[in-house]
Amino acid sequence: SLRTAPPRMIFLGPSFLGANATMNNFETGSSNQSPALAAYRGDIAFDVGAPEDGTISARMTVTDGMRNPFGTVHAGALIWFADVTATHLVLDGRAPTPGMAGFPLAINLTANLVGNLSAGTLTATAHFVKRGRTLSIVRTSVCGPDARLLLDVTTTHLAAK
Repeated sequence: SLRTAPPRMIFLGPSFLGANATMNNFETGSSNQSPALAAYRGDIAFDVGAPEDGTISARMTVTDGMRNPFGTVHAGALIWFADVTATHLVLDGRAPTPGMAGFPLAINLTANLVGNLSAGTLTATAHFVKRGRTLSIVRTSVCGPDARLLLDVTTTHLAAK
């Protein structure tokens, strides 16, 4: 279950806007709008609980901002959700700060997408495979509201210096 956690985590990520969208030319600094083949904008918001006995859970409600053109959750949103949940487990309740020593940088990620959905609340549950001072391995499962497995991820984290 989710216990009291740090403030709500909100992450911005992609969602499909369509072929009639426009895009700024950021490389040249021009503010001129030109037709874009495709443009993406979206968001990912979820709540991460506090770690307890080597495990942590998080919940994320599916919204339009995380769906792909087929109407299901974008694979990147699922993986991001799992990765951030795993990172919070390795942080052991410490709030991440920019440039912090010991931040658990992901150095390897293996993901198996085994299902998807278009609505509902997802739950990520992460536990340690190996917990070390500098290197940790975490396995995270993302399930739908019916507890059906959608994503199985293993991440390896190295503590930043």
